[in-house]
Amino acid sequence: MTAEQLISFARGAPSLDIVDVEGLKAAAVRAFDADPGGITAYGTSVGYPPLRKWIADKHGVSVNQVLVTNGSLQADAFLFDYLVGPGDAVVVERPTYDRTLLNLRNRGGEIHAVTLQPDGIDTDELRKLLESGVRPKLAHIIPNYQNPAGVTLSMPKREALLELATEYGFTIFEDDPYVDIRFRGEAQPSMLSLDETGVVVHASSFTKTVCPGVRVGYLVGPAPLIGDIAKRATNLYISPGMVAQAIVHQFCVSGDIDRSIETVKAALGERARVLAAALREHIPGVRFTEPDGGYFLWIELPEGVRADDVFTAAAERGVAVVKGSDFLIEGGEHALRLAYSAVTVEQIEEGVRRLAAAVQAVR
Repeated sequence: MTAEQLISFARGAPSLDIVDVEGLKAAAVRAFDADPGGITAYGTSVGYPPLRKWIADKHGVSVNQVLVTNGSLQADAFLFDYLVGPGDAVVVERPTYDRTLLNLRNRGGEIHAVTLQPDGIDTDELRKLLESGVRPKLAHIIPNYQNPAGVTLSMPKREALLELATEYGFTIFEDDPYVDIRFRGEAQPSMLSLDETGVVVHASSFTKTVCPGVRVGYLVGPAPLIGDIAKRATNLYISPGMVAQAIVHQFCVSGDIDRSIETVKAALGERARVLAAALREHIPGVRFTEPDGGYFLWIELPEGVRADDVFTAAAERGVAVVKGSDFLIEGGEHALRLAYSAVTVEQIEEGVRRLAAAVQAVR
């Protein structure tokens, strides 16, 4: 099986055809023309100042509430390092992003996974957990088009989470890199924008709207917290990548980012629809919640079919998938995550046919 024949539903990255390469090249030239001294120097740990201001304006916060980082995964790591120590309780969604679990385990956190429903985390289950005496330092929530499940947190649950965080004194970590990639349904306000008591720290990224290679993400939160993390960032790397951040800034202020988002939304909306239709046609008994945006669709395999077996059989047929168990502390043996971001419409149909053959082979 050659690399050209492989169809990968494994990686949450955009295909090259929906990356605005020409726009980024032009933005790079403008960045060096506009501020050669600023982007070739060390810079500051809080990020490239013009981009920091653009992000602050986007979210309606003051500049000192923003820290621009080398990707949102580093924003996550900074916050986990700041808030979570060995033995500290942390709430996550079940399932959740695999690197979230890895990073929290590395910090020694005591992880409490709360069931994810089609409209987001089960806030009733969370309340019962809190009433039982668990006092988490933070709750990690991916509110829009969740990775891996693709679901979106409803407005009533956003409000319920804010009430619980205020009542029980924990931080909501609103990890929101997919928010702008909405191709159907209604946009929901961020918990950051609804927060009146300073319980939300928000993270996002330009990975999904510009491209992964720029490695530019950010944190937004209370100014004292951001200031403390900025000091740690100074000691870690002096400053993040000024060149990449300046290019992203030019890409944003020119309006290219809005056009890029529209391109990505149109492409991924079509891919998600085709994937859902192909799954229904070719794999009877498969169950899933069709996403309103983002990169991922989570499937529950037909009765009695194990993800481990399908993973191997699919690989033999030239299809890459990710096992559901990667996103859970326990469970997920009958689930797969399918990313539709890096596959063309033509590849999706063929990929699902191969996946269906793999399911049939292991039944």
